Amino acid sequence: MSKSEKTSVDMFAFEREYIEQGFKNICGVDEAGRGPLAGPVCAAAVIFPEGVVVEGVNDSKKLSPKKRDELFDKIKENALAYHIAYASVEEIEELNILNAAMLAMKRAVEGLSEKADIILIDGNKTPYFNDIPCRAIVKGDALSHSIAAASVLAKVSRDRLMEEMAKKYPEYGFEQHKGYGTKLHREKILQYGTCEIHRPSFLKKILKENDV
Repeated sequence: MSKSEKTSVDMFAFEREYIEQGFKNICGVDEAGRGPLAGPVCAAAVIFPEGVVVEGVNDSKKLSPKKRDELFDKIKENALAYHIAYASVEEIEELNILNAAMLAMKRAVEGLSEKADIILIDGNKTPYFNDIPCRAIVKGDALSHSIAAASVLAKVSRDRLMEEMAKKYPEYGFEQHKGYGTKLHREKILQYGTCEIHRPSFLKKILKENDV
């Protein structure tokens, strides 16, 4: 795909497809935090009124922290409904990270103040809903305005939570890496051991390699 093609993605193609089929409340869903060594996984669901555009919304990974913070407020102000939900470290360990992410997404949708008519989800799997159709869209956070908005809400919410965790566990530097497996974080784990928000199943290889 050329640079010009990348910049000309129609971020409303999926939404428009379902509007033309008669769907009204089109809900975008995404999660943040599948990969980190610590902290919960976060998911967000968002529904916009038809025709509402939040300029600048894109895959949260492509945006600066400052831009994400700005969009976070704009998305909430312009949404018809939104909800942010989590699956805990304990649930990640019990269910595995994929199923925990699905649980967080399900909670996000079920927490909406308006019922979704159809759900667009980033990735290749969807949670199960009895009465709402779902569509998984690979790289949906770069292809759908609704999913991209959800990605921003999830990313910012989880980052802010990890910044709060940094105050409780200052030795790990969570405010810097947000729980991801950076060199700094790995070094801190080896220096201080683990804390209650670390994911044990994610640390086996690190701890085994270093006989901790």
